[in-house]
Amino acid sequence: MPGRMDLKGKKITVLGLARSGVAAARLLQAVGASVTAADRKEERELSYALSHLDRRTLNVIVGVGYESALQGAELVVISPGVPSGLEALTQARRQGVRVIGELELASWFLKAPILAITGTNGKSTTVTLAGLLLGQSGKRAFVGGNLGTPLCDAALASYQAGKGAATLYEYIVAEVSSFQLETIEQFHPRVAAVLNITPDHMDRYPSLDSYVNAKAGIFKNQTPEDFALLGIDDEQVAGLQNRVCAKLVSFSRTSPVSQGVYLDGNRVMAIIGSRKEEVCRREEIRLPGSHNLSNAMAATTIGLLCGCPTDAIRHVLQSFTGLEHAIELVRERQGVRFVNDSKGTNVDATIKALESFEEPVLLIAGGRDKGGDFRKLQEPVRRRVRRLILIGEAASRIREALGDVGCVSQAATLNDAVVMAASEARSGDVVLLSPACASFDMFADYQDRGRQFKKLVNQLP
Repeated sequence: MPGRMDLKGKKITVLGLARSGVAAARLLQAVGASVTAADRKEERELSYALSHLDRRTLNVIVGVGYESALQGAELVVISPGVPSGLEALTQARRQGVRVIGELELASWFLKAPILAITGTNGKSTTVTLAGLLLGQSGKRAFVGGNLGTPLCDAALASYQAGKGAATLYEYIVAEVSSFQLETIEQFHPRVAAVLNITPDHMDRYPSLDSYVNAKAGIFKNQTPEDFALLGIDDEQVAGLQNRVCAKLVSFSRTSPVSQGVYLDGNRVMAIIGSRKEEVCRREEIRLPGSHNLSNAMAATTIGLLCGCPTDAIRHVLQSFTGLEHAIELVRERQGVRFVNDSKGTNVDATIKALESFEEPVLLIAGGRDKGGDFRKLQEPVRRRVRRLILIGEAASRIREALGDVGCVSQAATLNDAVVMAASEARSGDVVLLSPACASFDMFADYQDRGRQFKKLVNQLP
């Protein structure tokens, strides 16, 4: 396995200038590397990103011909959105150039234990909860990664402090994606958690197995001194048990576990080492939905492994109501609840969102297709959805996949969809935005989509 490079004076190309790429470039500039920033977008589209970099020492190659930035590079750092199998990167590897991701780069500078969480759904909620548990317990934790603040920002802060990450942070809580895990070499989490795996990003992966393999990369560098945390209610995740060498812990809503957290009737129970205790009652957890019960149990397991007191964990579970854009109540109007689940960017997430409600649902779905199997929505839509309103590029494909499921409409814009849903909803209904698709056909990202939905809902008379 390649060792860590002395980066000072090295010619390094950062490919992809989203948040992760900018953070990587800033870290590399700080340690004295000769940095070239590259992106397929034009410079006018990257003005915000480039404004956060020191242009005096930065070479910028963007737009058509951006791949020329790879020539002469001694190391290439890619953002998660850049496919690791890009032909230009394959050619660079053939010429002996190392290609890593922002996650791997950051890990070279982080000395605090890394608590890494991946999965198809629930990562952001679990990461946020784990960070809150640590904070409530008086432990200094950085919370970020694929969620919000890139890990390279934590690495930069540590480097600039000059004393190592262990001084600034006792723990690094990181959301990691399959894209990021494709390019790790030495990334080594003390706790590696896989929550669930259902088909997603099938526009990037040739098969479900290849997607599973990417997720399983989180265990690559663990040792028997580390912990592998698995959500064993998920068939794909349970199948990973023989692929880990770390201490195995798990969480389950449906069956007891030998080490970890599980639901026993109405009690959330924990077994860590030789200690068995009740954490809280099921009804004390404020997050809605059975999927969020799983997320809460995963975060609880991580908290207990890090020495968080049970009372502190219980306090957070009793007070945390969820993230923005994740089954977020926007408004109740004339007896109708409007709920923003813009983070529901795949079919399984939308199914879980629908299962969170007993009331009739008017569902707004659609966007850019990620290769999901929309046929899986047929039964949930039949059982729970009174009106389905489709938007975006995938609207026709979803409609075709669902067949005869009742009342289906199509709207040209999100505004039209909100107005349509508001006019048809009756007291006791739920209007739910849970798209089962990516947002990039009509919006900057899922946050932009969710905030526009909330604005439109709050503008309703």
